[in-house]
Amino acid sequence: MPFYHKLGKIPHKRHTTFKKPDGSFYYEQLFGTVGFDGMSSLLYHHHRPTMVKDILESYSVEPEIAVNKNMKSYALRGFQAKPTDDFLESRVAVLVNSDCEIQLSAPKKSMTDYFYKNADCDELIFIHEGSGTLRTLVGNLKFEYGDYLMIPRGMIYQIEFDTEDNRLFIVESTSPMYTPKRYRNWFGQLLEHSPFCERDLRRPENLESHDELGEFMMKVKKEGMIHQYVYASHPFDVVGWDGYNYPYAFSIHDFEPITGRVHQPPPVHQTFEAAGFVVCSFCPRLYDYHPEAVPAPYNHSNIDSDEVLYYVDGDFMSRNNIEKGMITLHPAGIPHGPHPGAMERSLGKKETAELAVMVDTFKPLKVTKAALDLDAGDYHKSWLEH
Repeated sequence: MPFYHKLGKIPHKRHTTFKKPDGSFYYEQLFGTVGFDGMSSLLYHHHRPTMVKDILESYSVEPEIAVNKNMKSYALRGFQAKPTDDFLESRVAVLVNSDCEIQLSAPKKSMTDYFYKNADCDELIFIHEGSGTLRTLVGNLKFEYGDYLMIPRGMIYQIEFDTEDNRLFIVESTSPMYTPKRYRNWFGQLLEHSPFCERDLRRPENLESHDELGEFMMKVKKEGMIHQYVYASHPFDVVGWDGYNYPYAFSIHDFEPITGRVHQPPPVHQTFEAAGFVVCSFCPRLYDYHPEAVPAPYNHSNIDSDEVLYYVDGDFMSRNNIEKGMITLHPAGIPHGPHPGAMERSLGKKETAELAVMVDTFKPLKVTKAALDLDAGDYHKSWLEH
């Protein structure tokens, strides 16, 4: 959950006239969520943000579902998703439900000839490989390996990559994504027991303010479609803004793991929450320090949630034969746990260097056709003892 921020020039009072040096007016826009009850910011534009010159053909990006009611564990080789020049074309949905869409992406080129906004979902983009700049109408954010980019729904943005070697893990959420409630006091401030604090959240800077008229392509995602608008003014024409609704960056390397004498449950790794799922960060940490502790996780039943793990780096101690960029799905209704030999290998170990992102959903996930194209095969049999 962001805290108050402002950039550029704003008037002393909201909803009052704000004049340019030549005596004409800037145009105010309330940019908010959850009706008028959620996070919001007030933006001030050179030109009306409503000037549409044309609407071009729309096209579907609805994922093709292969398994609608899934009860099988899968391992997907995420780095086998093929790199694609265009950012939007590179996004491949692998696991979906009505609350979220989990995607892989390997874009090679920066977004230069269009602007994009997701009108349905907050977007959490995890940077596995690559670096660059997230450019938005409320300012820019530098990013690199290990960064989460939290982009609120409706935010207009472009992404500039430094190289062509980029790997992204993306979660789209139909409900707003926040920092966990138990980490915050009643004012929203992160508490002392939180594994990160406000200093770790990087806010937009370097506000661009383009006073330009012309033709500017805007691609808008809504209900599984990409709608193509041509606007008459540059989308990044904001001269100033203030509020709580803006994108921010958080590095997984700034997450401070919570440890104990015995194995701690997955919620201690929680980093974000939404109405229908949570996101956790598994980071390098010291193991449990009880003299007879079992560092490997205990077998547990996924009765109420599907568990998705995206493996980033290091040796994930509870799994055998895991590759960087792999995704595992453990569906609700059946137990899972450490692979054969993992519990024994963990005994006496002092620390782990694993790095992974976990998404636990409260509704079952559907498996897409694109996911089956990445299937490593027979993962559901990997707990058999040989």
